[in-house]
Amino acid sequence: MKVVIPGGTGQVGGVLRRALVERGDEVTVLSRKPEQLEAGVRHAVWDGRTLGAWAAELDGADAVVNLAGRTVSCRYTDTNLRQMMDSRVDSTQVVGEAIAQADRPPRVWLQMSTATIYADSRSRGDDLPHDETNGIIGGEEPDVPLYWEYSVRIARRWEETQAQADTPGTRRVALRAAMVMTPDRGGIFDYLSGIARLGLGGPVAGGRQYVSWVHGEDFVRAVEFLLERDDLDGPFNIAAPDPVPQGELMKSLRTAWGRRVGLPATRLMAEVGALALRTDTELLLKSRRVVPGRLLDAGFTFTHPAWDAAARDLVSQARRLRRQG
Repeated sequence: MKVVIPGGTGQVGGVLRRALVERGDEVTVLSRKPEQLEAGVRHAVWDGRTLGAWAAELDGADAVVNLAGRTVSCRYTDTNLRQMMDSRVDSTQVVGEAIAQADRPPRVWLQMSTATIYADSRSRGDDLPHDETNGIIGGEEPDVPLYWEYSVRIARRWEETQAQADTPGTRRVALRAAMVMTPDRGGIFDYLSGIARLGLGGPVAGGRQYVSWVHGEDFVRAVEFLLERDDLDGPFNIAAPDPVPQGELMKSLRTAWGRRVGLPATRLMAEVGALALRTDTELLLKSRRVVPGRLLDAGFTFTHPAWDAAARDLVSQARRLRRQG
């Protein structure tokens, strides 16, 4: 296949583009700055907002997988939240425009979204899992910080922009991705592992809030599955079927790293730590109990369905990477 990946230079993009090249696909990455990527990966420049010469890359492509969007690992200031919104909505809109004007549009458009679109499970009072059919889309939950509500608004606008695109000849899928866990430096797993190795990875604010996650290998396999299945469209939860409470997630991770101590943290301590790390507590405190209902119904099987085994596998890979320098 010829696959175009807008925003494909990040952690998730790296995992995906390497896998697609390995299976023999022709991969083109769109990004703001030219970079030296792996062998077999072409690079084209775009600004993520306006049509340009890059749009020709989509004409005749088999698929586009749009991963563009400002990182959420930052303080949720007004400026950063606006950049999160604009980078996602603008890039999705312009990808839709490029597909609409193509003489030979891609047959499928996979658009990154987020499991954050669902309501905070604990604020509902039942803590039931969210699937695509019965899950509650977030909005005005009680006792939820205003900026958490705004992050849900970002997710909804993100998906609405794809849904409103005038691309009748292209199948559209929204990837409601949970935290993608890979052993690469700089990703969420690397961040959590650093905390665990320091003995600081205990329960945060009680540790009962759920964390939804997906092993990077299963993220790639799910993308490949959805690229091939012409009968599937709409939103899909890209999450392992085993979301776990934050306290259990960190306990398994500490065990995998051979650490026993995990100092707990109050909500206030989490706020202070997030401030020091220039990130936000939503990543730690929002209860995301998201399950992959539609993927399982479609016959997809996970290589890493349970967190304990996935954590051991990821730690093994991370150790190997650390030895390699």
